[in-house]
Amino acid sequence: MEQTIWFKLLEIVIYVAIGIAYAIIGYKLMELKYRKHFKLTEEVDNHNKAVGIMIGGLFIGIAIIMSGVL
Repeated sequence: MEQTIWFKLLEIVIYVAIGIAYAIIGYKLMELKYRKHFKLTEEVDNHNKAVGIMIGGLFIGIAIIMSGVL
């Protein structure tokens, strides 16, 4: 019983790490795509709500794809 709990916790930690890695990769790819027009980090720092919504949508989309795959 105890071994199963630790195995499940380890599995959750691995899936969280994979999710964070995919979110970072997705953000970096989006940053590369739009680097000629504007910098995402600077626009978020300038309180650009449209860029914030776009990045939030990106992370939600990655989460939905991951939930279907995993």
